[in-house]
Amino acid sequence: MKLIIAYIRPEQLTAVKQALYAKGIYSMSVTNILGSGRQKGFTETYRGVVIEVNLLKKLRLEVGVPADKADIAMDTIVESARTGKEGDGMIFALDIAKSVRIRTGESSL
Repeated sequence: MKLIIAYIRPEQLTAVKQALYAKGIYSMSVTNILGSGRQKGFTETYRGVVIEVNLLKKLRLEVGVPADKADIAMDTIVESARTGKEGDGMIFALDIAKSVRIRTGESSL
């Protein structure tokens, strides 16, 4: 099994979910996060004071898939989350040593 961790723009979540559902990948976990990367943030003026915003809103999407579906899941996320602008995100794939379904006790290695 593989754990796919993707950091994406919040507005791309619907497109990513629909694309993953179309490929038969339904299990995922989504977390709201703040982060910075190459996008580096921006500055804005609020009541005459310049404010530097360098932690931007992102989503962390975690998807556990069989090893043979990992490339499909990653390619699907890349295609559906891409806007072509800086700050589109990153994807990581990690090996899962073992997983257990709590309801049934079913285990996968």
